[in-house]
Amino acid sequence: MHESQDRPAAGAVRGYRRDEPGTHPALDDEGYKSTRLRHPKQPLVYLPHTVTEVSGPQLGLERVTGELDHDLTRQHEGEPLGERIVVSGRVLDGDGRPIPDTLIEIWQANAAGRYLHKGDQHPAPLDPNFSGAGRCVTDAEGRYEFITIKPGAYPWGNHHNAWRPQHIHFSLLGQAFAQRLVTQMYFPGDPLFAYDPVYNSVRDPAGRARVVSRFDIERTRPDWALAYDFDIVLRGRESTPIEEER
Repeated sequence: MHESQDRPAAGAVRGYRRDEPGTHPALDDEGYKSTRLRHPKQPLVYLPHTVTEVSGPQLGLERVTGELDHDLTRQHEGEPLGERIVVSGRVLDGDGRPIPDTLIEIWQANAAGRYLHKGDQHPAPLDPNFSGAGRCVTDAEGRYEFITIKPGAYPWGNHHNAWRPQHIHFSLLGQAFAQRLVTQMYFPGDPLFAYDPVYNSVRDPAGRARVVSRFDIERTRPDWALAYDFDIVLRGRESTPIEEER
């Protein structure tokens, strides 16, 4: 997903530019073992952007099919176990301008640290009232909000005694199929940060800080849920590190 250097006129086709080398984690990270199997073995071939890419089918409101798509605590008959939280923020370009109509999808482990996925063999219980996936579309100010539960840490076998910090995966889809970014949101003060090669694959300390959410007392709801703020900046010096396509 990219923004033009200058705000385009309404209806105009946006221009694109590539990130500078080193902006995002390396495809083959020494500490993150599974990247060795998933990253491309040949140099990437960049194809020119065409009008078809930016004028093709849009991914927006039509993907949000239910009123509760953004509320992961009310998608089943009962409430899920765990600490209820509100996660909200804005999607912005490098100049701080809001990005509206961006489809945001999240997925996460349950409070016990287990995903509802056949590949997850962590011997923690599944929660029949929690699927761990949600979606919404940013409004005119680039704002989004999810209601969910705080995910648990889980072991993942990357190295001896390897545990992932609590995190939520984010996928952002822009105006075309090729405009997809994936990143992870972490929680402040997690003691596992120092031991997690995925978090530390972002070499720049300031970049790592940008994937950690901020506790938000203003949006915390009395007697109901804590709140976390997580703005996502798509480009520029303050951009949120993303996971490169592998």
